[in-house]
Formats: sequence, structure tokens, C-alpha cells
Amino acid sequence: MERTASHSSKDLIARTRAFATQDAVRSGWALGSTYAALAGAVALAVAAPWWPLRIVGGFIEALVLIRAFILFHDAMHGALLPKSKWAKALFQVQGILTLTPARIWNDTHNHHHANTARIEADSAGTFVTWTTEQWRKATGWQRLGYVVERHPVTLLFGYVTAFLISLCLVPFVKNPKRYWTSGLAFGLHVALSVAVWHFFGLAVYLCAFVGPLFVAYALGTYLFYAQHNFDDVAILPDADWTHADAALEASSYLRCGPVMAWFTGNIGYHHVHHLNPRIPFYRLPEAMAALPELQGPHVTALTLKDIVGCLRLNLWDPARRRMVRYSDAVASY
Repeated sequence: MERTASHSSKDLIARTRAFATQDAVRSGWALGSTYAALAGAVALAVAAPWWPLRIVGGFIEALVLIRAFILFHDAMHGALLPKSKWAKALFQVQGILTLTPARIWNDTHNHHHANTARIEADSAGTFVTWTTEQWRKATGWQRLGYVVERHPVTLLFGYVTAFLISLCLVPFVKNPKRYWTSGLAFGLHVALSVAVWHFFGLAVYLCAFVGPLFVAYALGTYLFYAQHNFDDVAILPDADWTHADAALEASSYLRCGPVMAWFTGNIGYHHVHHLNPRIPFYRLPEAMAALPELQGPHVTALTLKDIVGCLRLNLWDPARRRMVRYSDAVASY
């Protein structure tokens, strides 16, 4: 039975490889148009004559920042312009400016891909998910740490918690030699913050700098959290874990319209991405449409009901094979 599952997993991954090729022109257009949209949004946020328009510009800037991050994310996976030296240099600079230095991002994100949905795995690069049994055995302090990490306020302030602290400050303090770029990103970000406020004023700082970053990172942190924390996610012991199962049973498909799909760089096709992260973002829909195994995913959405429902799920219950609330762990004990 295990050999059959392993063979099936390898066969499915092999069939995705046809989509793990890119069109350099299409990739270049995606990069150029995204940066152009970002420049336009920044200009609107900085120079619009009417302050509500500046707020709109800042919000658009936040959404385009998410798309720009997805391009960086794909490039780190080798799925976007992998042979281009100028693109590599550009993404290195983007990573530092947007608090995602390439080295710490690759170290933590590759770990995430290799260990998604593993009960025994270290939680580096992802949000830790405990079973109900782990919750019952944990001390009060351990529970507090778990609650804080997964709390909606922590996600809302992802700009600080996930990016400034987790990707920049902490790795630099722990290992400054390896993660010197994280220290550089943190220091440069502080310097830019001071400079923008001093030379352009508080309004520009709020509308075109810190405001868009706050919104972009809050939404980005939630997307990352929600696409691996839904009601019927499967969290598996090592003996039962396969790469394909982790992709299809522990990564969701985010249903959204074409506009949000553009801004989020098709990251909603998360189950396809986890199955083969070398598929460029613009080919993910094509892969899903072509492979029947990818067409019955676990679905999440960005409606208020879905967001509230997601944030109320805290622990994985192996007996029920689903995520439950903290109170359910106590009630079923």
C-alpha cells in the first residue's frame, strides 16, 4: 500500500513537470508591469491632490506589493527568470528593501515546503500547529506562546512580527555572519522610515510607506496562515507523510476573482504550488486545469465568514481528522 501511494505521488509530481517551464518574455512582462504598477500606485499615494485618493493609492500599492513579493517568491524557487543575472540582482535588492532577504527566506521557506503537515517537524518557516494531545500536555507558558503565535493580532501586525522580527532582527542576532543581509534589511528599513518622514512628511510616510507595508504584510501573513490552516487539513506523522499528500491535503485552493488573483500572483493555487514549486505563478491555473487530481482541492476564501472561521481553528484533532478550537480539546479529553 505504501509503495502504491509513493508511486502515485511520484507519478503525479512527474506529470506537473510539463508546466515547470517558463516563457522568458512572459516572465519579463510580469516583472516590468508589476514594477510599473507599483510606481504608479506610489505616485498616486504621494502626489494625489485629494487625500482620499492618496489613501486609495496606498491601498493599491499594498496589493501590488503582494504581487511583487510573489514574483520574488517564484524567483527564489527557480521558477522565474532563473538564468538572468540582472533579474537575480534585482530580486536580491527587492528582498532587502521588502524585509525578505534571500538567504533567510530560502532557509526558512524551503524548510516549510519540505515539512508541511508533518507532526514531528520543526516549525521553522511556518506557523506551528499542535495536536489536541500536545495542547493537553503543554505547560501554561508553552500554551501562551502557542496562542500568541497564532493570534489574529499577531497576523494583523505581520509587518512587525513576521517580517521585521522573524525574518530580519532575530536571524541577524542569532547568526550575524550567515544572516548579515537580514541586519542590513532591518537597518536600511529604519533609515528609510526616518528619511521618508523627515523629508516628505507624516502624510507621505503613512500613505506611501508604512501604511501600504502594514496592509500588504497583514494580508500576506494571513494568506500564508489560512492556506495551511483550514478545517479539514491533514497533519501527518512521518510514517504516513508524502510530498503529494502534504500538497493536496494540507494546502488549500483560495477561491477569488481575477482581480485578486492578479494582485496575489495566483498564490491561491497553493496546492499546485506545493506539489511543484518550480511552476511559474502564471502557469498554475493551467496545471490545475490539466490534471484531474488537482481539481478537487480544499477550498478557502476571503469572505468575512471564512476569515473568522479560519481564525477560530486552533488545534488539529487526530481523532476527528480536522482542526478544532481550544475548547474542543478540553471538552473531548
